[in-house]
Amino acid sequence: MLDAHAINNKVAVLQNAHDGWTDPTKRRAVLERECRDLEALDLAPTELDLRKFFGRSEDLKQEMEKFAYCWVCGGNSFVLRRAFHLSGLDRLLWELARQDDGLIYGGYSAGACVMTPTLEGIHLADDPESSPVGYTGQVIWKGLDLYPYCIAPHYRSDHPETKLIDQSVEYFIEKKIPFVALHDGEAILFDTITKQNKVLEATATSAVPQLERSATPA
Repeated sequence: MLDAHAINNKVAVLQNAHDGWTDPTKRRAVLERECRDLEALDLAPTELDLRKFFGRSEDLKQEMEKFAYCWVCGGNSFVLRRAFHLSGLDRLLWELARQDDGLIYGGYSAGACVMTPTLEGIHLADDPESSPVGYTGQVIWKGLDLYPYCIAPHYRSDHPETKLIDQSVEYFIEKKIPFVALHDGEAILFDTITKQNKVLEATATSAVPQLERSATPA
């Protein structure tokens, strides 16, 4: 995830895939864990809650200019996709993906799945109908399409959703949807400019699961 050409070491940590959770203690514990892992990489993480920017896309664009990195936690992919849409982050990432340098996007589980062409298949693991307080509009099935294949995270891993992901993989195969299955700890390194694509094996650092990189902001 680290980039020698990054403008700074600041990371926007997005936890909106957890907006359907009702236990604030659990949410805070996950955020603290993510921040510790990022700090271990000499990064400076700050939570950025997209709900504060629903309907305020220009304000979000200005806020994102402060960060060299964006780290997106897992959770419900459909909730996260709607948060991207309602805040305008999806449009901003499409814009940034065409540039040459800038923001590095990293995410795991839902944070990676939203980058793909579609959330079809992931509906077998995540509830599409989840609608946290403050969310409006319909379910969004289309991903950002910044990565060309669907992603099956937690594949055959020590994770509570691994059996559900088996069903997602079966769905991808049945529907002939191109996909990449990742074991926990594996990562994808992808450049939206050159389209270079590489799957990385497990590392000792927990803050590097599914990684989406855009040669610039993306």
